[in-house]
Formats: sequence, structure tokens, C-alpha cells
Amino acid sequence: MSMILSASVIRVRDGLPLSASTDCEQSTGMQECRKYFKMLSRKLAQLPDRCTLKTGHYNINFISSLGVSYMMLCTDNYPNVLAFSFLDELQKEFITTYNMMKTNTAVRPYCFIEFDNFIQRTKQRYNNPRSLSTKINLSDMQTEIKLRPPYQISMCELGSANGVTSAFSVDYKGAGKISSAHQRLEPATLSGIVGFILSLLCGALNLIRGFHAIESLLQSDGDDFNYIIAFFLGTAACLYQCYLLVYYTGWRNVKSFLTFGLICLCNMYLYELRNLWQLFFHVTVGAFVTLQIWLRQAQGKAPDYDV
Repeated sequence: MSMILSASVIRVRDGLPLSASTDCEQSTGMQECRKYFKMLSRKLAQLPDRCTLKTGHYNINFISSLGVSYMMLCTDNYPNVLAFSFLDELQKEFITTYNMMKTNTAVRPYCFIEFDNFIQRTKQRYNNPRSLSTKINLSDMQTEIKLRPPYQISMCELGSANGVTSAFSVDYKGAGKISSAHQRLEPATLSGIVGFILSLLCGALNLIRGFHAIESLLQSDGDDFNYIIAFFLGTAACLYQCYLLVYYTGWRNVKSFLTFGLICLCNMYLYELRNLWQLFFHVTVGAFVTLQIWLRQAQGKAPDYDV
């Protein structure tokens, strides 16, 4: 019998489960598939936005959008068009119900467990296709799947379960190569744009003061050469913060905190050349941009179909 067995909502950047359907079946095959759920959850940020993993008599399908992934387990004979239409409905309802700030700042697993009620109702509808009243949407989804079929994940790409690291730089039809270096970030917010401009301003101020320090050194006015290094390091740190705010890179949050630490150290060394207000401005801007880098996380490639 073809049917949907379970579904989960997972945050892409760290694999945190946000909600999941309560499953009654405890067969060996189901327990094995839950292991694959966990393995895939850790790799969502490196995978295309629409994928299928075939595991014996079961299929795992998922779509990702705006930093959240919607994953489901079904029997291998369940129609693809119904599977991805089901995921599409989950996505639309979740985006409508919860804002991105809540999903980005969630720290507890299953903190949106109340969404299970909608998952269960939708699962029951899709397990009885005759009751579906979305023939037009299903037709659209059928066309979408033909034009852009889901990427088929092979078992060898889950080799990390045995201690083997999988690069997951996969070729996806119509999407090109996808790797962590080309991961898209969530849309920039107004506060992120303001932080970018302020960081550029701080970098420019450091650069100007650095050139003035060089002039003073050449005129033998007593400026320490280390001050010049501190100014230019401050400029480099501010520009690198701008880069981290705009582009995705590995260990992005760690790099942002280390960069902020460098900004603080440079300003501590320049204490004699700046007043308290100037020091406060540079350190505050550095902290603000670091926060914006943390808030602007990676997202799955947004799907092209109607959301």
C-alpha cells in the first residue's frame, strides 16, 4: 500500500528538528530510515533544495527554502507528484505560521511541535488521494518535477556514517554544482545593510588614520610603527566583516567572532590615539556587525514553484 509514513521540519544550518509527526509504526525499516533522516539533517546546507533518497522499500523526499527543510518518508511506490505536493503544503503553512526570526533563534528541538497537528491532517489527506481537491496544483507540480526533477542522493554520499567524509559537491540538473562555497544566504535585512555601511565607514576611518600615521612616521614626529599596523589591521578586520556579511564561508560564525576580537585588540592598542567616544563607536559597530553575521544564516536554494 502506497502511503506517507512520517514527516519532519528541520532547520537547514544545523539540522535542529523544529517539528515532526508522531509515528506509530516501529518496524525495522522505519528505524533504519530514521537514521537516514538524522544523517541527511546534518548535510542539508550542502544539498540541493529538492532531493530524494531511495532506501529499499522506502523513499525519503525533502525540499528546502528560507533556511528550513521539510522532509518526509513514504513507501517506494508513493507517487512523486503527491510527495512533493505534500511537502509544498507543509512549507507554505509553516512559512505563514512562523516568522524567520523564530526559526533562526530556536534553541530547543521540536519547539514548534504544535505544527504536528497540521502535518497529521495533511498526511491523512494525502494518504487518501481521492479526497484531494488540488488537481490544478498537482498538475503544476507534475510539470515542475518534469522540468526540474529532484536530485537523487546515492548511499555512497552518506558515507560519513562510517567515518568517511563526503564532500557533497553534487551536480544537480539545472542548478550546476552546489557546494558550501556557493551556499546562498538569507535575504539581507535593513539592519544588515546598515551594519555593512557602518563597517565600511570604520574601515575607511582606520585607513585614513593609518596613512596619516605613515606621514607622521616619515616626518619623524614620533608615531610608533605599531600604530600603523594596528590601523591597517583594523581596516582589514572591518572589510572582512563586510565579506562575511555578504558571502557564505565555512566556519563563518567563528571567523566573525575572531574578527571582532581583532577589532577590539586593535582599538585597545590605539587607546592613546583615540578618545573614548571613538573607541566606543568602533567596538560597538564591530559587535553589531558580528550579530548581523550570526543572524544572516545560510538557506537552501529557494524553490522556483509557487510559494
